Amino acid sequence: MTKIVQRISPPASEQHLLAAGVTPLMARLLAARGITKSAQLSANLGDLLPPQTLTNNLQMAKLLANAIAANKKLLVIGDYDADGATATAVAVKGLRMFGAKVDFLVPNRFEYGYGLTAEIVALAAMQAPDIIITVDNGIASVDGVAAANALGMQVLITDHHLPGQTTPEAACIINPNQYGCDFLSKNLAGVGVMFYGLLALRAELRTRGHYSDKVEPNLTELLDLVALGTVADLVKLDDNNRILVEQGLRRIRAGACSQGLLALLRVGGRQLQMCSAQDLGFYVGPRLNAAGRLEDMTLGIQCLLAETEVEAMQIAQRLHDLNVKRRSIEADMQDGANLTLDDIDVSNQFSISLFQPDWHQGVIGILASRIKERYHRPVIAFAEAGGGLLKGSGRSIASLHLRDALDLLSKHQPDLIIKFGGHAMAAGLTILQTDFELFKRCFEAVVKSLITEADLESILEVDGGLSEQDMSYATAEMLENQVWGQGFVPPLFYNEFEVVNQRVLGEKHLKLSLKINTIVLDAIYFNHAEFLPDVIKAAYQLQTNRYNGSQKVQLNLCFVANSR
Repeated sequence: MTKIVQRISPPASEQHLLAAGVTPLMARLLAARGITKSAQLSANLGDLLPPQTLTNNLQMAKLLANAIAANKKLLVIGDYDADGATATAVAVKGLRMFGAKVDFLVPNRFEYGYGLTAEIVALAAMQAPDIIITVDNGIASVDGVAAANALGMQVLITDHHLPGQTTPEAACIINPNQYGCDFLSKNLAGVGVMFYGLLALRAELRTRGHYSDKVEPNLTELLDLVALGTVADLVKLDDNNRILVEQGLRRIRAGACSQGLLALLRVGGRQLQMCSAQDLGFYVGPRLNAAGRLEDMTLGIQCLLAETEVEAMQIAQRLHDLNVKRRSIEADMQDGANLTLDDIDVSNQFSISLFQPDWHQGVIGILASRIKERYHRPVIAFAEAGGGLLKGSGRSIASLHLRDALDLLSKHQPDLIIKFGGHAMAAGLTILQTDFELFKRCFEAVVKSLITEADLESILEVDGGLSEQDMSYATAEMLENQVWGQGFVPPLFYNEFEVVNQRVLGEKHLKLSLKINTIVLDAIYFNHAEFLPDVIKAAYQLQTNRYNGSQKVQLNLCFVANSR
């Protein structure tokens, strides 16, 4: 069952926004998302939280400035997802702007796993760097930092993940979520943290008179990649992150973006001039992530660092082909999972744990996410990792902190989980293949002890209905120009409609004409091929639809209930 709940729009916040000139519809939507004053809507870079307020950032800047002055060899070690790739590219591009001698290394997820491990340090040592800079990882890399220190390599950590009980003995750490950091936004992505590091470095070089006789680098040139990584990593789009994303989008729309991002938009069939946060999240991010899921994120980083259009398009096409392959693998895995789930009474379970020998380790996270969305239960999908081991990727629901649940399970069964990590909504773990059935039973028992049956009910938050006057192209365009994303979700409206016409497209989508009062609107219901009743209540997004020179408004249906 899905329960429809309307978001609350505080009247005082709404009135304040109206007084500031915000339209009634936008005032309602923004107030419901925590906007209390018009100043929060600023997209000016001058309104970013100051770089010096990020704990240790001034120290980090001094260390980097000293390293550049001494011509030290720097090596950036990133993560294999889109945030890690963009953070790596921003680090390499930005540091080279300042004259640094820098290269990068990214772990292959199938060989080395996540983070600055001792094995990755040994691989890095072959390049003989003086300094290792981690991006989007490192805060939990106690052993890896110790290994680097033992080899005489200094480690500088830039990360945004939650720390463990022990902090690595790095030379410097910037991380808004580290112990003792009072930076006002805890939601910077890994790429955002690295960008803040570069802002502080530029300020430090200014004080040293580095630019007294030459033009200083323009760090806004990196904002397209900052926007991409921020959106793709699904961090909360708080006031600070919305500025970063909005500024990045403005550069992309103006064509002032990296050749690699431009090429990824093109192979994704998106229009540069109308690029939105949704385009970055649904079209660019997955193609970039495909490299890390199926092969090696080195390819994705090379795309973002490409300096010519030809080079960028060649790599972007390879990433596109990898994404097509990933989708095919995912579809096959979904079919296998569905067969298994058909034999299970999921309604009597609080969790779902699945494993099939032919599943791909790089795609199990997506599979877990799809199943979680369908059944609204915590899901962990496993794939073979060699040596008798299984690697699992989990996705959770709002009522269950997945990492804490795995931590509790490891206390009940100390020998069951070999290693695990993650956060509230997603986690990864490793177990013995022979322990899968035991894990499934124990995980179910732990989840059942932590949540109730009521928590398993799916809740769909909507923004109420739209008036007939607001169901216009101008309104849809206004909504699409606003930055939406994680923690600042796109508007979802809820109205009653008469179904005037409906037909199936491509055997899997429903194309409709819906009437409300005196107007008839086009609508699409993706991945739903069953005909709807004559009268429906539908949750939908209002979108623009540009086709063959015509501009129309279209409803993208997300949920449909029978009105009678």
